[in-house]
Order: sequence, then C-alpha cells, then structure tokens
Amino acid sequence: MPVSVITFDLDNTLWDVEPVLVKAEQAQQQWLLQHRPGAADAFDHEALFAFKKSVWKRHPELAHHVSQMRIQMLYELQLAAGYSEEEALSGARQAFSIFLQERRKVVLYEEALGVLERLANHYTLGALTNGNADIYRTDAAEYFDFAFLAEDIGASKPHPDMFHAALKQTGVDAGGIIHVGDDPEHDVRGAREVGMHTIWVNTQRKPWPGGQPADAEVINLSELPDAVETISARA
Repeated sequence: MPVSVITFDLDNTLWDVEPVLVKAEQAQQQWLLQHRPGAADAFDHEALFAFKKSVWKRHPELAHHVSQMRIQMLYELQLAAGYSEEEALSGARQAFSIFLQERRKVVLYEEALGVLERLANHYTLGALTNGNADIYRTDAAEYFDFAFLAEDIGASKPHPDMFHAALKQTGVDAGGIIHVGDDPEHDVRGAREVGMHTIWVNTQRKPWPGGQPADAEVINLSELPDAVETISARA
C-alpha cells in the first residue's frame, strides 16, 4: 500500500521541549508568588513534586488530560494555602493561562520547517501529541492538515485510540501511514501495533531500549525525507 500520510509527535520530535517547559514553570511560579503568596512558595522542590504526585493519584480520571490535571493541582495548591474555593479556582485558571502562553512558545529544530514543507508537497501531515502543545500556534501550522491531543481523545499514546483517530480522519489504512516520534514506547510501539510504519527520531543518540525497532531511525530531521522515501518505496 502506498504511503500517503505522515503523523508526527511534537515535543522532542519537532522541537526541544525542556527549555520551554522551564520558562513556562517559571512564569507560573512568578504569577503565584505575586498573586497567591504562600501557595507554591510554601514548598521546596521535593515537597512540591510530592504534592503533585498526590494530586495525580487522587484524580486518575485526569490521567490523559494534562491541562485539566495542572489546573487541578494549582487549585488544590491554593486551597492548601488557605485561599477560598472561589479564589483557588480563579487563581488556578489564571496561573494555568500564564503557563500555557509560555508553553506554546516553542522553537522548532532549525531544519524542521524545510523538511515539513518538502514532505507536505507529497503527503498529508498530522500531529498526535500527549501534551498540550498546539502545532497551529507554531511556524509549522501551514503544513499540517489535522492535529489531535490526548486530552481531545481521552487516551494517550501508546493507546490505539490516538492512532485510530488519525485513521478515521484520513480514511487511510494503517499501512498507508508513517508515524514519526521520539518515544520508543509511546510512538514506535503504539503506532506499530495498529499497523503503521514508524520512524524513531533519536536526536539524543540513545541506544534502542529493546524490542522490535522502528522501521527507520534518524538523528536529525534533515534525514527524514530519505527515511520516508525508503519506507514508501518498500511499502
């Protein structure tokens, strides 16, 4: 079956997510310090992480809803500091808004736009992410035909629902899709198990963790068109 669709993970596939997350956390923390004193600053790093984990355990229904989970954590953090429910809810929403503004200021890998433009001339491109990044708020927006977040689907990769959403959206059988991502479990295994071809983006040059490898591996996005062409020809 000819390949006609390429789906992409986002964080650490099209950009380095760590710097933007650090800035987003800092912006959120600054808002809390200024507007909800005694909330976040009452915890050191380890205690705050433990608090976050306790929220995750109490709200398993939000496991695939990263935005709602963060809002819940911010809400409970302010309640614990003695703020009223109304203040805590309002503060959680405002602090999250500050976080999300910075979270979406991603910087694509230098070669990403050229590669995406080249691929978009021949394939339908889609995004499948477990996070809350928005491809349509980046410089790559024009090259993407669709995008799904785990919180839209109610399931995170490697759950098949994320990949099935792409199949339904495009009307293409799994054998006509290549999924590109950096995570061996979420991206490679998840896509392979629904029958998609896979490309592992290994910018950190890590050893393969074991199990069936991806159909191709690239250490730089500039290698992606050739990898796609090889898989497509083989298909």
